[in-house]
This record gives sequence, structure tokens and C-alpha cells, in this order.
Amino acid sequence: MTENDISQKILDCSFNIHSKLGPGLFESVYEEVLSYELEKEGLEVKRQPIIAVNWDNHQMDLGFKADLIVEDKVIIELKSVESLQAVHKKQLLTYLKLSDIKLGLLMNFNENMLKDGIKRIVNGL
Repeated sequence: MTENDISQKILDCSFNIHSKLGPGLFESVYEEVLSYELEKEGLEVKRQPIIAVNWDNHQMDLGFKADLIVEDKVIIELKSVESLQAVHKKQLLTYLKLSDIKLGLLMNFNENMLKDGIKRIVNGL
């Protein structure tokens, strides 16, 4: 399954969740429900995995925690904020580079229309 196939399933599930729950909940609620729905679709989902940072040929024990990694091919960074900021996009791009994953989806569930809160970030895809 390609990154684009996976992202389509993620988007389908996300739109369904947003239409039923609406905006305004904590990120953790959307993370829990999205993880559940993606697993129902047969996708492997890792919640809050720690991604190590390599520095000077030394692996640091703690780098960052991704919200969700799907099929080891797509990172999902979930937000429930008034508006996405440039720093959120930069953060996800850094996560992609450090993990060598090619596709990330930045999703702000606090939008009236979820499509307005989705940014696709690529790392050499």
C-alpha cells in the first residue's frame, strides 16, 4: 500500500469522525478515535511512538513522540487549536526527516470544516 493509499484511508476516517464529533474536543480524543477507526480498516497504527534522534553517530534515548504513525509510512500530527501555525508545519517536516518517513498529515480538528485544517507535508515523496 502506498503513502497515497494510506493517506486516503486516513482522510476518509478523519472526515467521518469530524462529521460525527465536530470540533472542540481535546487532541487525545481524536487520536484515540482515529487510531481505532484506522485499525478497523486493517491498518497498523502506532500511538505516541518515541522516535530517537541520532546525533554525532550516537542515538539519543528520547527524540520526539509522534501522535500516530500508520503502516510505518505516514505520520499524523493531530491538533485541536484555533489555527495552525507555521511552526506546526516545520515540526512535522522535522519529524519526517528524522524518521525518514516520506509523508505527514497535519490535521487540526478544531475547524468547522476539517478540510480547512489539513496540511499535507512531504519529505522527498
